[in-house]
Amino acid sequence: MIVLRLIYVVVVSFPFVIYYVCKAHYIEHHGEKFSEERRYRMARRCISIMMHNGRIRTESRGQELLPREGGYVMYSNHQGKYDTLGIMGSHPKPCTIVIDAYRSRLPITDSFIDLVQGSRLDKRDMKKQMKTIREISEEVRAGRRYIVFPEGGYDHNKNDLQDFMPGAFKCAVWAKAPIVPVAIIDSYKPFGMNSIRRVRTYVHFLAPIFFEEYNGMRTAEIAEMVKTRIAADIDAQLKCNSRFRKAG
Repeated sequence: MIVLRLIYVVVVSFPFVIYYVCKAHYIEHHGEKFSEERRYRMARRCISIMMHNGRIRTESRGQELLPREGGYVMYSNHQGKYDTLGIMGSHPKPCTIVIDAYRSRLPITDSFIDLVQGSRLDKRDMKKQMKTIREISEEVRAGRRYIVFPEGGYDHNKNDLQDFMPGAFKCAVWAKAPIVPVAIIDSYKPFGMNSIRRVRTYVHFLAPIFFEEYNGMRTAEIAEMVKTRIAADIDAQLKCNSRFRKAG
């Protein structure tokens, strides 16, 4: 489905889109000159312009809960094309994304993934999947921060959670790294509704789950624990929004 807001953002931002794509290609071919921090600043600048031109506002909280040192993996519910942008726009330190290899090759997305040095997961090849997961765990152990969407797809999810895939948690378990649950609310609206009306989304970083807490648990148990915490936060936010609308 072609979404009106996405077309609107690309048209309004077209000169910047051309500049951004060319700059991203230059960075990719001269990577040694650009630190992860510099790449991330550029990525967040792109997100900020897109949000402004797309009439999107994202409210966030919980940044003070994020681990101050070392790598970690953020596990978020999945609602649409805006999810990664909302999280990165709210996350102050450099982070990156695990994305389906096929989806990552779409126009503009491909350049963005290269810019933030994301990992592409080939879901059609189990051997390649495991190799990628091990590489991610090594990067997290070395201090990188990743965003993972354990639900996989996002068609018609809206604010309802689907099953979390246990295998998605292997990279955190193998790295013995903190798991940061992230709850996103109304993130499907920017690019899931054919409208250019102002829209508001929410990103909530929840208390991290350190290795000592989940050590010895099966990945299926970890997945259910993370899902439960995210679901509780989403329910609380939706109830708050409902009370606000009634009061208004």
